[in-house]
Amino acid sequence: MIKKMELHWKILIGMLLGLLFGLLMKNLEQKGIVVDWVKPFGTIFINMLKMIAVPLIVVSLIVGLADLKDISKFSKLGGRTVVFYLCTTVIAVCLGLFLANIIQPGSFINDDSRKSLLENFSGEATQKIELAVETKSSGPLQPLVEIVPDNFFNALSDNGSMLQVIFFVILIGIGLILIEEQKAKPVVDFFKGLNEVIMKIIDLIMLFSPYGVFSLMAALMVEIPDFSTLGALGLYGLTVLIGLLIMTFILYPSLLFVFAGVRPLYFFKAIAPAQLLAFSTSSSAATLPVTMDCVTENLGVDEEVSSFVLPLGATVNMDGTSLYQAVAALFIAQAMLPYPLDWSTQLMIVVTATLASIGSAAVPSAGMVMLVIVLGQAGIPEAGLALIFAIDRPLDMCRTVVNVTSDATIATIVAKSVAKLRVEE
Repeated sequence: MIKKMELHWKILIGMLLGLLFGLLMKNLEQKGIVVDWVKPFGTIFINMLKMIAVPLIVVSLIVGLADLKDISKFSKLGGRTVVFYLCTTVIAVCLGLFLANIIQPGSFINDDSRKSLLENFSGEATQKIELAVETKSSGPLQPLVEIVPDNFFNALSDNGSMLQVIFFVILIGIGLILIEEQKAKPVVDFFKGLNEVIMKIIDLIMLFSPYGVFSLMAALMVEIPDFSTLGALGLYGLTVLIGLLIMTFILYPSLLFVFAGVRPLYFFKAIAPAQLLAFSTSSSAATLPVTMDCVTENLGVDEEVSSFVLPLGATVNMDGTSLYQAVAALFIAQAMLPYPLDWSTQLMIVVTATLASIGSAAVPSAGMVMLVIVLGQAGIPEAGLALIFAIDRPLDMCRTVVNVTSDATIATIVAKSVAKLRVEE
């Protein structure tokens, strides 16, 4: 296996060099060089991670569930995982609303900035609104329908259908638990061997990670809007970042210490490669192979726990996204409505954002699309979505770090609760 302490330093160096190179090219007005000759390597890196994500989920889930050997263990594991995921999501939404009410970021945006942002990003906002209309028109139970695939192989070919893949693979795992162990053994042995192969492929992909991160950061720097545009959104961005920092450095360490007895410094050292990769790729799914490796090898979470909790978390547990949706909804309301939102409306935002985070996996451009639904539920003008597009990419990178950190935290706590945590600090 790759030495993780060396890896996360390499990723960090690649990130910093990429930002500096992108800034240099932007100042020299050589954006085309980065877009045409550097950015493609970052895209290749993300594609490699996404390429291995679905095979990893399939194989690791089957192996992990088969190793349980008892259907009661599965129900205990699943129940505790869902409870913790829902609790942290609700906390994230409530924290976002609290901060937005205290700081009032939307009240600081002036008329000129509002008009400029609405004009510049109205096209992107319209696209997300149209996707959200399609989602809402499909009915309240459509997310539940989407979980069950009509063709498993079609679901395998689409990274946006991970919930469908997880549903079918869980059925396979349950089937292996329920049949005779002697008959299940050849199937389990095959997937265990395949799991070793996939983990080795992940090692090979991660050798390329510093260069992929360099490319992604350079492209981000040349493509980010002018800072004059971002200035009007500074307080909104700061509000989101404060919430994400509280989640990362106060909530999760507290949960880890209380429920698992794990020291925060040990935890952060263990998952640093996954956090840095999440920041670079803005994708929990693409980061999943590294998250699983860090949690299993560095934190000592048993594979039968990590192989179930983490793939599910990468699909339905979006604490960072939920917090961002709460802050963004109030920011847009404060900027565009002549009256403050009452507490009953904000309570509905908590409910809607929580449910949206669970159902967002099957929707393209999930975070923004589900935000439109949250806005519509609260009676906030959906066109206000254009106000936050300019700063969404860097915030997306930050909230993905929180999503991944939350997944790793819950995996560690659940492992402790079922006596499957091998390393304790």
